[in-house]
Amino acid sequence: MYMSDDNKPIGWWLKELDRLLEASFEQVLAADGLTRRQWQALNAAVGPEPIAVALAPFLTDPGELSAAIDPLTARGWLRDEQLTASGQAGLEELATKVRAQRERVTAGITGEEYVATIAVLRKMADNLKGSAV
Repeated sequence: MYMSDDNKPIGWWLKELDRLLEASFEQVLAADGLTRRQWQALNAAVGPEPIAVALAPFLTDPGELSAAIDPLTARGWLRDEQLTASGQAGLEELATKVRAQRERVTAGITGEEYVATIAVLRKMADNLKGSAV
């Protein structure tokens, strides 16, 4: 199996990328007094699932859900897990910043490369699902 020239396996790169993504998006959102989980909660509020379901893969502790939702409610951006008008305006303003950060992350990567990368990662995850190892 192919390994990079510096002999770091895919797991190392996945963890490094995850760490860098978390840190960079936290930095972008911190300027507006938000965390990445709060950003995800705002997006989830316009989706078909309850916020708790949408954020479940990212939460390790039940208190993290409240930490994401409560400040947005206090800010007047969420009411009963639904976006308010000010929440919608905030989401739209933040979306511009997040899009710019995503473009920075994927700079120099073609659409085809991105799609292929996602397909490979999905296949690897599928290979491990249900595995006892």
